[in-house]
Amino acid sequence: MSRIGNQPISVPNGVKVVIEGRNVSTDGPKGKLSWTHRPEIGLDYDQDAKVITVQRKSNDRLSRMLHGTTRALIANMLEGCLNGYERGLEIYGVGYGIQVQGQKVSLSVGYAHQCVFDIPDGLTITVQTPQARGDTDPAKFSVSGPDKQAVGQFAARLRKARPPEPYKGKGMRYAGEYIRRKAGKAFAGTGE
Repeated sequence: MSRIGNQPISVPNGVKVVIEGRNVSTDGPKGKLSWTHRPEIGLDYDQDAKVITVQRKSNDRLSRMLHGTTRALIANMLEGCLNGYERGLEIYGVGYGIQVQGQKVSLSVGYAHQCVFDIPDGLTITVQTPQARGDTDPAKFSVSGPDKQAVGQFAARLRKARPPEPYKGKGMRYAGEYIRRKAGKAFAGTGE
């Protein structure tokens, strides 16, 4: 029995929901999202009470697995269209930095070349503190948008360009992420 799946989803003010067959569309101040749920799950939308309920059509294993997942995904769509999602990142390293030009983001993370990524539609990158050459403070930026999955996936792609290393802590990490540091190699005496 899914405890999450049985909870009704309240539709917030300012978000419009349209359910046509298996397709769920949401429209709010932060953007539009659309998703098609699996046929094992049924949705009921009460427009007067502004409540969506998720039911499974049978009690087999696949339906039970999809019950809570479907409810969580629809709730995330409503939250994303109303408030949006944001994932903060920090770049540590001397000479490391970020530049945003139009729909491209360029990372300088210690390679001989720039790492250039196309920004997906619906996402925005905001640079809070650009890093100056020789500066030891991290460059901070954030990825934001209405789709929780797209924000997290693009932030993970950017972080993968230079993951943090455990000796000096250089690289890209999520805001607030703790990196467990290792001690460097200890050298013995000269042996004389």
